Amino acid sequence: MADSIEDSKNVPLTDEELETDNKGQLIKKAGQLRDRRNDLNQMASERASKRDEFNAKTREKVDEAQEHREKRDELNEQVQEHKEKRNELNAKANELFDKVDQLKDDLELNEGKSVEQLKEEIEDLEFKQQTEVLSTEDERELIEEIEEKREKLSERKEKLDQSGELEELKEKAQEVRAQASEHHQKVTELADEAQEHHNQMIEAYREADEIRDEADEWHEQFVDAQEAADRHHEDFVRVQKRLRELDEEEESEKREAREEKEAEAREEAEEIYQAFQDGETLDTEDLMKLQKTGLL
Repeated sequence: MADSIEDSKNVPLTDEELETDNKGQLIKKAGQLRDRRNDLNQMASERASKRDEFNAKTREKVDEAQEHREKRDELNEQVQEHKEKRNELNAKANELFDKVDQLKDDLELNEGKSVEQLKEEIEDLEFKQQTEVLSTEDERELIEEIEEKREKLSERKEKLDQSGELEELKEKAQEVRAQASEHHQKVTELADEAQEHHNQMIEAYREADEIRDEADEWHEQFVDAQEAADRHHEDFVRVQKRLRELDEEEESEKREAREEKEAEAREEAEEIYQAFQDGETLDTEDLMKLQKTGLL
């Protein structure tokens, strides 16, 4: 920040000084006022340059903030577009999964054990039959259980064979859900990027405010220097005006003295001329006086 103006270097001028100081004193005062005015004008110019420099930096930061604002808004629009697409796809996926569940109910696939479970149970029972010593009654019951499970497995497979539409529908639902997830991922990425631009916008505006404060301080310093320079210029003009008045007074006094001297010379010449007419003899000096006044 610029140093404050040193009042001790300012040149004072009172009305009394203006009226009572002699010409030499006023000429000296005018020089002091002129020099101080020029120094203050230079100071004001330098401070105005610093102010303009900070104002330019402020505009740069505001422009930067505006760029981040525009980018943020653009990204938020994209976020909204992806949200709408995601929601649309999720709604479509939900409809497809509802159809999958309905078809499963129709095929009774939601009831009982899966093919994999039945296969494992049959394998376990067959392994037990092959490796354990069983009574005739226990073995008969085991065989009946194995056959029962094989029948259920056969029924299950038959239903699954009839459920090609179900798998296709499930695959389609999963595909649509995956597409929705991709749009959700874009929503997250773009929202994060938008937030980053928002943060940068806020920071740029904050920096702009700080720089603007600097510019305002330099402007206040400029005004102080310029006002002081203007005061010194006004006083300089007052002194110059007073000097012209003194010159005019001096010239007037000289003119009056000259006219008085000429009048005296004229009067003396007329007396000499009258004496000449009365027959007195004139010397060389008297003749020159008559010539100067035009009487001879």
